[in-house]
Amino acid sequence: MKRSFFSDELSVFLRKSSNEILGEITNNNIFNLKDTQKRAWIQQILILKDQLSSFNEGRIIFEYVIPRIGRRIDNVFIHKGIIFLFEFKAGENEHKKHAIDQVMDYALDLKNFHQKSIDKIIAPIEVSTKAQNIINKLDKYGDNIFKPLLCNEYDLGKVIKDVAGKFGREQINTTLWENSIYMPTPTIIEAAQALYKGHNVKEISRSDSGATNLNETTSRINKIIEKAKNDKIKAICFITGVPGAGKTLAGLNIANERHKFDENEHAVFLSGNGPLVDVLQEALARNQKKESNISKKDAIRKAKSFIQIIHHFRDEALISEKPPTEKVVIFDEAQRAWTREQTTSFMQRKKAIPDFDMSEPEFLISYMDRHVDWAVIICLIGGGQEINTGEAGLKEWFSAIKEYHNDWRVFVSDRITYNEYTRGEKPYELFKEMNVSFIKELHLAVSLRSFRAEKVSEFVKAVLDEKKDEAKKIYSGINRKFKIKISRNLDKAKDWIRSEARGTERYGLIASSKAIRLKNNGIWVKNKIDAKMWFLNNRLDVRSSFYLEDTATEFDIQGLELDWALVAWGGDYRFSNRHFKYKSFKGSKWQNIRNETDKIYLKNAYRVLLTRARQGMVIYIPKGNETDETALPEFYNGTYNYLKEIGIEEL
Repeated sequence: MKRSFFSDELSVFLRKSSNEILGEITNNNIFNLKDTQKRAWIQQILILKDQLSSFNEGRIIFEYVIPRIGRRIDNVFIHKGIIFLFEFKAGENEHKKHAIDQVMDYALDLKNFHQKSIDKIIAPIEVSTKAQNIINKLDKYGDNIFKPLLCNEYDLGKVIKDVAGKFGREQINTTLWENSIYMPTPTIIEAAQALYKGHNVKEISRSDSGATNLNETTSRINKIIEKAKNDKIKAICFITGVPGAGKTLAGLNIANERHKFDENEHAVFLSGNGPLVDVLQEALARNQKKESNISKKDAIRKAKSFIQIIHHFRDEALISEKPPTEKVVIFDEAQRAWTREQTTSFMQRKKAIPDFDMSEPEFLISYMDRHVDWAVIICLIGGGQEINTGEAGLKEWFSAIKEYHNDWRVFVSDRITYNEYTRGEKPYELFKEMNVSFIKELHLAVSLRSFRAEKVSEFVKAVLDEKKDEAKKIYSGINRKFKIKISRNLDKAKDWIRSEARGTERYGLIASSKAIRLKNNGIWVKNKIDAKMWFLNNRLDVRSSFYLEDTATEFDIQGLELDWALVAWGGDYRFSNRHFKYKSFKGSKWQNIRNETDKIYLKNAYRVLLTRARQGMVIYIPKGNETDETALPEFYNGTYNYLKEIGIEEL
């Protein structure tokens, strides 16, 4: 797929006829060509020929691809060392916020992910052709992106000359620029949409050496699937990874590649994470409805064949003794599958199955085992991600395989013996008497969520493990790329996060579900958000994350992400006398958490919250209230001082 529909030197563009240029654009267009699009191109050609006629050099590009977000920039004009981006709105007489955000998104995408743009000046320009002239301030952000410039069809050339005259540099090698390595890091929502539309994971994910194992993991899994298919065997794979390393992306990619009804290997991506499934299904359906004539209802139904809630898949096994349609299933966050006690209790209460007596892993493996020839289960395992009562971790999976399905081949990451996965169990006791192969490619070691600093997950781990010196050392290496601030003033924290976000970069307020007394500060964690609205709706919707009113907890946000996070730190997990204290608010007072499993859940809740941001976060720590026994200053001061000692700056 070509990176653009038309690209040439400005002198050639000005010399060619409009029909010649339009012919090249339409010949390179791979999509259905609508009359409205054709008319838009004609108008762009005419305006650019007029507005750029007095320029003596440059390169003009039409429809330059931005694969991470599945869009194309209307035009790129490279002139005097500056990358000008044009977003045309033909016939518009005012500059709409969504159009301004759109061209800023393009600028951010190039700055963050396009190798030959990282150190360049980028000027995003929104062109509403019929708008009135306005005076643009030539203001740049610290990363050399201009604040969006607003033009009409008559003053575009003048604005370009003003910028080039004041900020021009030596020329850019446009051949190298056009063929630059593109190293995107999409959000999981963007990734799901791009894969669903047919993009390859290599087009939408980084290809630098630090992140190559995402592709290696996918390749290795595909080889295991092919072997299972050819040799008629059943296999189960365990993929591990640090928070944000791309486990879900790898799973979605495998589901997309193996979504082959005609080859008798239909694959599906399953998750017990309700908010994640709701958000992804809604995002896919909205996208498809916008780009085709399909109804929203049909779009949702189609999305559900690709991504499903695991409980619906499980329930199908209860009403039929047949094997599932799918030969390949990917279980996201498989460490959160239920224990025997939790599953049995639920089935006996909710499903009226009095003799049910299986863990969720045992039941799910037994369902896939109904296939007479071959089947593959892929379990995506996050270390330290169990956050809820009854979540089994890995032990139940291995117990089920050993006791009931010992004929299955087992492929595991070579990091699966680490404590965050084994939860204190002796590693090799888990694998005894199983046909196990250890494969290094099944571990994703590099965090892709935070493209600005890969070591954020390591930093968070050191903070939560009370390793102050280690956390301080890691922080000193990331604080110039990934912004972390602390504040004791909620309004100031909100103002900071709003000021940092540009374009449509998403931000939101998040907190622990046990931080009940944050209500004292206007943060109510018991108010259930609508995840689809919170994660997908725009700034104008009060239900969206942008309003910083509704608080998402670890249950709402696990597996998803924000560009910027406002993390409210409650009194449930407080630092005192060099250690974290684990608290639960019962009735009208705080009580100590004594159960070790419950302590793990609380610690993991903060691990989830502190690893949600892609670009930066502000941690809000209340000052406390001397007159409120449930929110005393001493509940918060220790945490504040601990983070300050690590080196985090206060707003």
